[in-house]
Amino acid sequence: MSAASSLKILFVSPEAVPYAKTGGLADVAGALPRELARLGHEVRLVLPRYGTIDSAAHGLKEWGRLAVPTAAGVVSAVVEEGCLPGSDVQVFTIGHDPFFARQGLYGEVGADYPDNLERFAFFCRAAMELLLAFAKVSRWTPDVLHAHDWQAALSVVYLKSLYAQRPEFKKLGSLLTVHNLGYQGLFPATAFSKTGLGPEFFTPKSLEFFGQANLLKGGLVFADLLTTVSPTYSREIQTPELGFGLDGVLGERRDRLSGVVNGIDVEVWNPETDPHLSAYYSASDLAGKRRCKEALQRELTLPVRDVPLLAVISRFTSQKGLDLVAAVLPELMRLDVQVALLGTGDPPLELQFQSFRMRYPDKIGLRIGFDDALAHAIEAGADVFLMPSRYEPCGLSQLYSLRYGTVPIVRKTGGLADTVVAYTPRTAADGQATGFAFNEATPDALLTTILLALRVYADRAEWTGLMQAGMATDVSWVKSAEAYVTLYQRAREKPKRFTG
Repeated sequence: MSAASSLKILFVSPEAVPYAKTGGLADVAGALPRELARLGHEVRLVLPRYGTIDSAAHGLKEWGRLAVPTAAGVVSAVVEEGCLPGSDVQVFTIGHDPFFARQGLYGEVGADYPDNLERFAFFCRAAMELLLAFAKVSRWTPDVLHAHDWQAALSVVYLKSLYAQRPEFKKLGSLLTVHNLGYQGLFPATAFSKTGLGPEFFTPKSLEFFGQANLLKGGLVFADLLTTVSPTYSREIQTPELGFGLDGVLGERRDRLSGVVNGIDVEVWNPETDPHLSAYYSASDLAGKRRCKEALQRELTLPVRDVPLLAVISRFTSQKGLDLVAAVLPELMRLDVQVALLGTGDPPLELQFQSFRMRYPDKIGLRIGFDDALAHAIEAGADVFLMPSRYEPCGLSQLYSLRYGTVPIVRKTGGLADTVVAYTPRTAADGQATGFAFNEATPDALLTTILLALRVYADRAEWTGLMQAGMATDVSWVKSAEAYVTLYQRAREKPKRFTG
């Protein structure tokens, strides 16, 4: 790639693997920069230095200190520097112990931290000050600022307001990615001044939202371009049903909104080399998958039998459709199947699954919590993966499942609709089908689709065709990274200045 076409990109994200993670955003922020670097672009990643980050273990060393302006006065930040593992991508963490030296990222014991507005306003201002320091110390100025979710949304607001006259930023384009519109960063109007913005920004045209301050809305209004994590979800969030009150704002900016499907790290998620598996396998030699299934059955104290093994790895919430799974379990227990469940979430659902496990110990394997090694083992050992989400911006588990030859059953929503080719006699005959899908978020629709999948499973040749089609699907970051590069170039060419 020529120097002229190479881009400098700053990622501003509240989390990234392997430093801090609560969800899929961390996987994106840890993998996409590496893929962009492989394409020849120069990427730097900025995130908070939470108390859970072990600087020594991650090779982070002090880079310098920043004096960060805030509504409460100038606050000192310690900046540490390292590299994303397996890459040359520089990582910078913003440290300020009163804000970030805690056990949680956004809250603890199910409750958000009450000072999250101050915490992430500080983080975003510090990111802007760090950019100024880059320009001064190393003459490094990015072409594009790529912010992620509400925690980073103020960085694009500050870029177009408090820092709009800085010569270092005159040609800096911006892009905001929404990973889940359900999380918006809502705060009382009385707290708005803590952003450091003047009252002229607390209006319906900018950050005011039904009498509250909405940080994500600010990013949606101010960013040059907007993306979300699948084409279908980008359309769904422009509707009242899934717009969470922001469908009007998104509709007004639909010409700036794109959907780019997430990828996965195909080196980490590779059944031919995965160290968490008891046997390796590939699309051309599936024998190892049978051994992985037997190992999973033993791990979950299920009888080692050649019966369909259905799996769930998820937060136990109604948004993920786990209430639908609970509703169909009694009917499934009438069949000769096994079910593996891994996750944590709503206490009533946890209790319900625990009750099923005690009642059907030979048919249900359950682990409450999260276990990365077990997640890999389940993806490899299961036959069918259940993902009946009510909404799903992109989803990663169905991509892991495709990669591991574990046939997904999904609801047609968001990224699930975009990444799984639903089984029909025609798509199966054409070798295109990679899973099963249903429309209505009801127990009957889920159960009907499971029964269809089990009928196909009985025809092992047809089922093997489904597995191999899924394993041949490109779920890497390559195409998605190239799509982002196109958007970065567009953001850089015509940066929009906020006119209020």
